[in-house]
Amino acid sequence: MHQKSKDLQLQYEGFIQTPFLWHGKGVFDLMQFESNTSNTSSFSATIEKKLRLGKLVERFVSFELEQKDSIKILAENIQIQREKITRGELDCLLTQNNTSIHLEIIYKFYLYDSSQGSSDIYHWIGPNRNDSLYQKLTKLKEKQLPLLYSEECKKYLAQLSLPINQIKQQIYFKAQLFVPIKDIKKEYLLINNQCINGFYCSTKELFQFSDCKFFIPKKHDWLIIPHTNVNWHTHSSFLQELTIFMSEQNSPLCWLKKSNGELIKFFVVWW
Repeated sequence: MHQKSKDLQLQYEGFIQTPFLWHGKGVFDLMQFESNTSNTSSFSATIEKKLRLGKLVERFVSFELEQKDSIKILAENIQIQREKITRGELDCLLTQNNTSIHLEIIYKFYLYDSSQGSSDIYHWIGPNRNDSLYQKLTKLKEKQLPLLYSEECKKYLAQLSLPINQIKQQIYFKAQLFVPIKDIKKEYLLINNQCINGFYCSTKELFQFSDCKFFIPKKHDWLIIPHTNVNWHTHSSFLQELTIFMSEQNSPLCWLKKSNGELIKFFVVWW
């Protein structure tokens, strides 16, 4: 298998095994898409050009849904425009068991910081502190989902013969969550705790892993479940490589291999 195909396969497997952030209705009454576990873990679609991570996940979702007999994808990445200006995009329109669904697709990495905001929904933030779960859910509720009911969108739906009052709106929201190293065993409110994938720490806290090996995957490989077939860093060479990330205020996702063979995902944060 070509290396690119191997990478895609590992990324797809990691994506498939990522849990949904909640089940049923979540915060703001946003309904999570319900679907049985994928009946295939083999990714056989072709991706010709390099996609940013969010678009790659959308392709993975499309491929997963196409394997299900109960689902038919009607349209994807629908640009809604007014006078040639794009107002927004609908990720996916599909039918599931003859029910029409507008599906918004999200895959995120969030870290729990209790100093952010006044409640749990505010505490989940992006690795570089420039986005948050609350911001994303607010955008979904106030901007992305209402787009379906815009005048411009009604015209598009009419072309597909989709009565707008018969379309359900649902969210396909998967996430990998990371918590402070001292709180790795805590239970967290509002979210599916199975999404907790590891911890985060500062460079100062890495002293406790001096006998371990480390690896820093590229952004697309953040999806991948850690494995041993990589070029591992020693503790000292890992710290040296981290200096570039820290100076750029960039928190990398990393892999940790303990002396007993245990593999763990974690973030090293600059803040």
